[in-house]
Amino acid sequence: MEKLSQQEEEAMQAVWQCGNGFIKDFLDQMAEPKPPYTTLASTIKNLERKGFLKSDKLGNSYQYKPLIKEEEYKKKFMNGFVSDYFENSYKDLVTFFAKEKKISASELKEIINMIENPKK
Repeated sequence: MEKLSQQEEEAMQAVWQCGNGFIKDFLDQMAEPKPPYTTLASTIKNLERKGFLKSDKLGNSYQYKPLIKEEEYKKKFMNGFVSDYFENSYKDLVTFFAKEKKISASELKEIINMIENPKK
């Protein structure tokens, strides 16, 4: 699965929020400044071509639905990110954020608790 551009990710976020929908529905979900309708339509068509979306023709419009779940994309993206930037070491990832003061000791304790006590 290829990494999406920022514009494509923003479009997919809107799609995931809507579930099934039309371009106008996705545009309504997007934060300001919203892209022009035609730009979003082009992005949605690219996402369909890349296999992230499926369309169904309804009258004169197309309704789109995601073919990949948000969680699945996040997992694949994060695995690639950690592999590319942290030599596949999640420890190095966490260390980086700790050194940059982007994660607190209490947040680290929460993470340790999640690891030691996974939800069944």
